[in-house]
Amino acid sequence: MVDADEIFRLCYERFQRLPRKGKPEPGREWTLLAAVIKTTHRGDAVTKEVVSLGTGTKCIGHAAMSPKGDVLNDSHAEVIARRGCVRYLIQELHQAVVGGNSSVFCQAEERGKWRLRPGVSFIFFTSHTPCGDASIIPFTDSPSDSCPPLLSVREGGRGLKRKAEQQNEGETPKAARLLEQDTAVMMLEGGGDPKRPLPSDASKRDAPSRSHHEEPPEEPAPPPSGQLEMDSRTPSVGDGPHPPAPDIHRTGAKCVVGGQVDPLQPGVGYHSTGLLRVKPGRGEPTQSLSCSDKLARWGVVGFQGALLSHYLQEALYFSAVVVGKCPYSQDVMHRALVSRCSGVSDLPAGFSVRPPALLQSSLESCFSRSETVRRHRHWQGRITPCGAAISWCNVTERPLDVTADGYKYGVTKKHLGTAKARSVLCKLELFHSFLSLVADTDPSALPTSLSPSGTGELRTYWDYKQASQAYQQAWQQLLRHAFPLWPRSDRDLLLFC
Repeated sequence: MVDADEIFRLCYERFQRLPRKGKPEPGREWTLLAAVIKTTHRGDAVTKEVVSLGTGTKCIGHAAMSPKGDVLNDSHAEVIARRGCVRYLIQELHQAVVGGNSSVFCQAEERGKWRLRPGVSFIFFTSHTPCGDASIIPFTDSPSDSCPPLLSVREGGRGLKRKAEQQNEGETPKAARLLEQDTAVMMLEGGGDPKRPLPSDASKRDAPSRSHHEEPPEEPAPPPSGQLEMDSRTPSVGDGPHPPAPDIHRTGAKCVVGGQVDPLQPGVGYHSTGLLRVKPGRGEPTQSLSCSDKLARWGVVGFQGALLSHYLQEALYFSAVVVGKCPYSQDVMHRALVSRCSGVSDLPAGFSVRPPALLQSSLESCFSRSETVRRHRHWQGRITPCGAAISWCNVTERPLDVTADGYKYGVTKKHLGTAKARSVLCKLELFHSFLSLVADTDPSALPTSLSPSGTGELRTYWDYKQASQAYQQAWQQLLRHAFPLWPRSDRDLLLFC
């Protein structure tokens, strides 16, 4: 049985031990956190270890994507944590192939293949419900609904004064600030005062990266007081005898092109549910699918990715997803992460529909949006998301990586396009780590999909991904049965080596 509060504490204790660089400024900046926890069962004993941790909320627009694979496209906390976990898995596989000394993997029956050791599993943690479908949640009277609908719906389709998800999903890292983290990271009770209007977000700078909590550029400036109007959809107690109309928390993620769209009607009719969504940007759109969609995908094809599937006899799945204290609905989480993929069938050997247990902690991050509002002082200026993305994973080389706008944090323009600017999580760096694993594997122990006799020449990132045939078959089944509108990757952006 997973203790959600214990998972929360493990993750935030690990976060506290990190250096200050890239962390939010208390009372002024807010951020989200996600992590991957390895659990090991040996008899009655259970050990838990955070192996990857990430913060972040931004993604870059399409024009900023690089055909060299050297820019980090999606810096949402969930994606950062998962990519850091891939780094950790590559290291564990490397230890396995060179000496069999991995705490995660043991040899499988197929040539060149590995599988999880008995008793080893992985849990995914996120401090807030994932952006996209999982965040379209009905308002309730629950204490965890600590973020009220402070957003005015504009008539005529102009949208929200501020998207509800900007406050409810909205616990994400933006402009990087140093901080002295003197305060506790866990609170048994929390959330902002539901009667206090939230200060408006400020765009940290005119940069190519986008946050899924940013308001559209055409929206009006906030009132001079720096506070948002209380939403007319949620009248106060003294407004009359009629109870407020049902409403939902809203997501900034946009429906993918070519499918159903949001009705944008008042109240619960604003969104359509169960749809694929892309993370929003200001101006130019992004091509990054929402974290709800990605977590749903990982529940079918695994979170290891196409490259590591060459080495694994079975895909890797999260046994549980734990969410911190925030607006939450078990039914909505199940819809977003499980139900949409329940009809996927005819998967190749090693793949299955593997829904995780869905749990919520009673603890809230002190860097959540609502807690940042509570602790804000007028002299601190506007409340903003923290602009940096932090990655830490349990690897021996370069475990810590802090980025902004898809590049290493603090990099100068003259270094853009060089190795000094690259995040260790970008596609190119992960690909090079994978190629080092292949190079260090004895040719006689290579998986058939990577042996010279079993394949043609493999050179580019695209080549190696496509050669992972079982993974690609599972991916095609997921597209066919659940996500036919999932945008296809631009091949020209994947031909690097």
